[in-house]
Amino acid sequence: MSETIFINGERKLFSSSTLIGLVEENGVDSSKGGVAVALNGEVVPRADWAQTSMKPDDKVEIVHIVRGG
Repeated sequence: MSETIFINGERKLFSSSTLIGLVEENGVDSSKGGVAVALNGEVVPRADWAQTSMKPDDKVEIVHIVRGG
């Protein structure tokens, strides 16, 4: 069953139970680096994404570093 959370300020459905699943579910390629994730205002280390679960109405911020000139 899908639930809703806030991703970058927008309410969205999610079906993943962990942050890594949510990142992938939203089409973010985190394998190249340059991605940070915060859950309810606290940055979550990349090493913890696979163990960090979410619950309805959580607030997730996914930030991409843009490279280039």
